[in-house]
Amino acid sequence: MARVEYREMQCKSVLNRVRGMPFPWSINPYRGCVHSCHYCYARGTHTYLDLNTGDDFSGIIFAKVNAPQVLRAELSRRSWRREKVSVGSATDPYQPAEGRFRLTRAILEALHDHSTPAGIVTKGTLILRDRDLLAAMAGRAGCTVCISIPTVDPAVWRATEPGTPPPAQRLRVLEQLVAAGIHAGVLAAPILPGISNAPEQLEAMVRAAANHGARFLWANLLHLNPSIREHYLGFLEAEYPNLVSLHTRLYPGAYASRAAATHLGAQVAALKERHGLVDHRNPIERPTQLKMAFSA
Repeated sequence: MARVEYREMQCKSVLNRVRGMPFPWSINPYRGCVHSCHYCYARGTHTYLDLNTGDDFSGIIFAKVNAPQVLRAELSRRSWRREKVSVGSATDPYQPAEGRFRLTRAILEALHDHSTPAGIVTKGTLILRDRDLLAAMAGRAGCTVCISIPTVDPAVWRATEPGTPPPAQRLRVLEQLVAAGIHAGVLAAPILPGISNAPEQLEAMVRAAANHGARFLWANLLHLNPSIREHYLGFLEAEYPNLVSLHTRLYPGAYASRAAATHLGAQVAALKERHGLVDHRNPIERPTQLKMAFSA
């Protein structure tokens, strides 16, 4: 991977009001992500900064260095109702930048101090550093950790998520978080048509999650956001040229057909039953909490 450029930025607000999602608020300590997942819907956010969705997204990372202080001021307002906050809905809060800036740790400390429930989505193994804090949050206002593992197929992982830790490492982190009493499971999204949705691939993913103690598993098909469509189809042209026509048929818009989504849901449900993976609901979660293609 080419050298990454880190740019510090100041923010005026940290809590982002979310509409039409299972959580009302989100926080993103960083913009851009070195994990470089080709399907990542957040790639489009770099265009707001006149940067591109390709190399710029994974090579120019913005750190909101004053985010913890701004957040504490926001959480101290009398109007704050301690609603659930999703940390890392646009880019991974535990990408390598966190080792340098420690913004995610400071943000979680603020949420904990203000008794605010949180959900985290990550592919980063650095989250294990914070298991003491996550366990404390779980015992107070509540905390859910979603380890993003869309596939355990080594070839697919290398092609689609070139900057991420191997799935086996993420599974070991999951196991250790669960052992620490943290409500942690697997977000198997996005499942990529023709690439990671073969029956044997899905079974391997569900089996691995069950064997590592996942408290839940949700899966969903690729969401081909218009802002990343050109990038993703370009990736397919380079790596899986025989699948370009399939995707253009399946995705006339951002979503595949309801029938395709229903079929995947039935497959995954049957596999979870076969491997004894029962979804243990956190009391603060809604049933649909993680049924979306977070892919930072």
